[in-house]
Amino acid sequence: MRWASGLQISFTGLAVLFILLPILVTIPASFTEASFPSFPPHGFSFKWYEKLFNRPEYMAAFFNSVEIAVVTSLFAVILGTAGALAVAKYDLPGKSFIVSVLTAPLTAPQLVLGAALLIYFTPMSLSGTLTGLLIAHIVICVPFVMRYALAGLSGFDYTLERAAMILGANPFQVFWKVTLPLLRPAIVSGGLFAFLTSFDNVTVSLFLVSTKMKTLPIEIYSNMQDSFDPLVATVSSMVIFISVLFIILLEKIHGVGRFFEGTH
Repeated sequence: MRWASGLQISFTGLAVLFILLPILVTIPASFTEASFPSFPPHGFSFKWYEKLFNRPEYMAAFFNSVEIAVVTSLFAVILGTAGALAVAKYDLPGKSFIVSVLTAPLTAPQLVLGAALLIYFTPMSLSGTLTGLLIAHIVICVPFVMRYALAGLSGFDYTLERAAMILGANPFQVFWKVTLPLLRPAIVSGGLFAFLTSFDNVTVSLFLVSTKMKTLPIEIYSNMQDSFDPLVATVSSMVIFISVLFIILLEKIHGVGRFFEGTH
């Protein structure tokens, strides 16, 4: 069966290469000296990174993305953690159904989710507004935080809470001084994942942004339609660097693989 194992490794390696190939092309192309994106790049230069900081539309879109991602991750942490605690600690009727509903955005294609939110928000005058975009990002980010929190609660020792209550702590003190510190790595990881998910989102944002309010991924998408220069590769490389940094932080704090642990 050694040949089967080798075949499996080969297919896995090809799949990983296929996934990473756009990144392996985009980053070198951002350092080209030419006025058009090329691979392999023509020469080596940082001029496109210098030009990036002189483009106000990209800088405005970047700060929009950061602000939206910060607010989204804050609300996602609060709602996702509360949902995870309710599901894990209480014998709620229809618990499996509740978990399925709360984590449904993980399974629904974002194209379908974006179209559905647009149809739902339009009569409410929320499409094309910051409020509507924030609600949409919170909807897609809460399940990630909830999964991380549930993974943290899977090995939680509830006798510590009971011991604190026996010693006279009230429910708020038990949560603040016992439960929250033990769950902090999972909550921080969920918040970082929510920030990254919001910051990088294109599909749902594409349905809900307006011409006066664009996020960085949408600005990249728009410029790809209008121009063909290495600046798009440069901005994309910056997004890749930020994403890699957050993935490293996630791995150091809690472990990315914990997200895929069971929820029961």
